[in-house]
Amino acid sequence: MSTKNLFTILLAGLMLVVSACSTAEAPTEPVETDSLVIYSGRKESLVGPLIEQFEAETGINVEVRWGSTGEIAALLMEEGANSPADVFFAQDPGGLGAVANAGLLRELPAEVLNQVPENFRSNDNQWIGISGRARVIAYNTDAISDPATELPQDIWDFTNPEWKGRIGWPPTNGSFQAMVTAMRAEWGDEKTQEWLLGIQANEPVVYEKNTPTVAGVGAGEVEVGFVNHYYLYRFLAEEGETFAARNHFLTGGGPGSLLMVAGAGIMDSSVNSINAEKFINYMLSADGQQYFTDATYEYPVIDGIATVDGLPPLADLSGNALDIDVSEYSDLAGTVEMLSELGILP
Repeated sequence: MSTKNLFTILLAGLMLVVSACSTAEAPTEPVETDSLVIYSGRKESLVGPLIEQFEAETGINVEVRWGSTGEIAALLMEEGANSPADVFFAQDPGGLGAVANAGLLRELPAEVLNQVPENFRSNDNQWIGISGRARVIAYNTDAISDPATELPQDIWDFTNPEWKGRIGWPPTNGSFQAMVTAMRAEWGDEKTQEWLLGIQANEPVVYEKNTPTVAGVGAGEVEVGFVNHYYLYRFLAEEGETFAARNHFLTGGGPGSLLMVAGAGIMDSSVNSINAEKFINYMLSADGQQYFTDATYEYPVIDGIATVDGLPPLADLSGNALDIDVSEYSDLAGTVEMLSELGILP
């Protein structure tokens, strides 16, 4: 199923949600159970071991439905209040915001929310960041010897004709679409379309996901790629320091300097809300946060957790990051529509 069709379902799901919510009642009192159902937009290969660790330590039987964040968001909106899901674990804020805007998430308690800074949770308190990621420019070290002088500091400048044939991007990737959604919030639709068309004019190589984009950069298929920071560290761990790609963190403060979060929310219809809170608290525990830094090379969202060697401290990036409320990422459907109308998505 194409990304466009997925979000057509998502939009249609809004009407289904209204109908379902009017006839179904959420449980009035939380009950203690031994079960938990997670709908995960995060890959099993990345977070599966941590979920198994949670299951082993708590004795809670966890059932996980896997898919992309867009697919899972669309499914939740189609199922509405009848969904068996207790937790929506998403790769990016866009899917969480869409599900929250449909009235399907419940407000999280203060003791959960207060574990992370305000900029890593939704302003309506319905979902919370679990791990952080930065948008970067992955560059080929054979083609770019001095990124400080040879690479732009603002993502807008990659529309310059000098970058024709040198760029790789993954338009179907959720984090890329979240970045474009942030562009729309910061720049407006007209300027965002201008940027997209400018990149298109430079004939970018299209990749399916972030991983092949970084692989393409390392192999010299392209000189730069628009990705999240942590993919590089996976390649370095597997291939060593000879892997011919590195990250360039933009300092221009625009949408290319985004700090995003993967996050989670509890479904308003959850029958296992006590266990859902336990799950989120475990993700935010020292063990959970250390897992994200060690296994997925992401940023922790709580203090006191060591990060991978060579990763710039989050505090160092914050001064250059785009100052945007995480709730601004919710209009993914509008972004997908824009990308489709411009011929960037199939």
